[in-house]
Amino acid sequence: MANDLIRVGVVGLGGNCRLRHLPGLTACADVRIDAVCNRRPESTSAAAAEFGIPKTYDRWADLVADPDLDAVLIGTWPYLHGPITLAALEAGKHVLTEARMAMNAAEARAMLAASRARPELVCQIVPSPFGLRADRVMKQLIASGYLGELREFVVLGASDVLADPQAPLSWRQVSALSGVNMLTLGILHETLIRWVPDPVRVMAQAHAFTPERFDPASGMPVRVGEPDSVQALTVLTGGARGVYHVSGVTRFGPSSQIHLYGSEGTLKYELSPHDRLWGAQRGDRELREIPVPPEQEYGWQVEAEFIASIRQGRPVEFTDFATGVRYMEFTEAVARSAANAQAVELPLDQAP
Repeated sequence: MANDLIRVGVVGLGGNCRLRHLPGLTACADVRIDAVCNRRPESTSAAAAEFGIPKTYDRWADLVADPDLDAVLIGTWPYLHGPITLAALEAGKHVLTEARMAMNAAEARAMLAASRARPELVCQIVPSPFGLRADRVMKQLIASGYLGELREFVVLGASDVLADPQAPLSWRQVSALSGVNMLTLGILHETLIRWVPDPVRVMAQAHAFTPERFDPASGMPVRVGEPDSVQALTVLTGGARGVYHVSGVTRFGPSSQIHLYGSEGTLKYELSPHDRLWGAQRGDRELREIPVPPEQEYGWQVEAEFIASIRQGRPVEFTDFATGVRYMEFTEAVARSAANAQAVELPLDQAP
């Protein structure tokens, strides 16, 4: 499809599609948004009118089956990522799906297997936006021996987005919609494993400090299905030890950060809100900010990368399905460990 028009159908045209994906796709030459399907017909019609989309569908399966479409953008909550991906691949469509990849590791593995059965089709997950700016510098520093032997790491993602017990229930706290994807755990872990090996063991605890919330859909208070506080201890391939603190109930807590501590140096990446990289090595007096040369900066290029992969066969870097399986296995391991109060070994066994 090097020079052909690429026609995209969107299932779930919500906030992130409006903010990033539609502008990013339409900025690419010879790309057109041709169809849309949202949860409700009135929402579908409104989105079509807002963006001038010619075709509307009441059922996502009908959109996926449209023979005139070349690619499907999945902007739904995680509960539909797997079913729509499998149907789209069966229909011969390229797939760009929102994070989080799937409901659980088994579903993610099924998506990966289906993508490998259709290698001519591009499959991409919207990546964690954290750490993209200095990703290349981080990889170069680590490869050069800046850290020495990696010994410890810390992953922080503590905010107060769920601190108010009167705040209504979010889909992110509904297990039937979000699966094992707790808070920003998977997004932060996806960022981490760009730079370090995968974990081999995890021990976790999780808790909902607000066990019930008002559900706008039912008009009733309901029990939340996902925690608002998660802590985990991990061991990486190679022996490094790590700590995760991910929370939605931490007032004035640390921003999203990743710290890597080695035998020769330290790298501290403030992922948000400032996106700054700090480091120091043996003999230095304190951490200093590490500049990111403009030519090495990487920004949000998700939609352009997706189209380039379709047109030119470029491998997907941020993020392919194999990487998605890796972070889904980790998030499920955390959920299993927290539920059973036992350490869980990785790679994850395929038993529930």
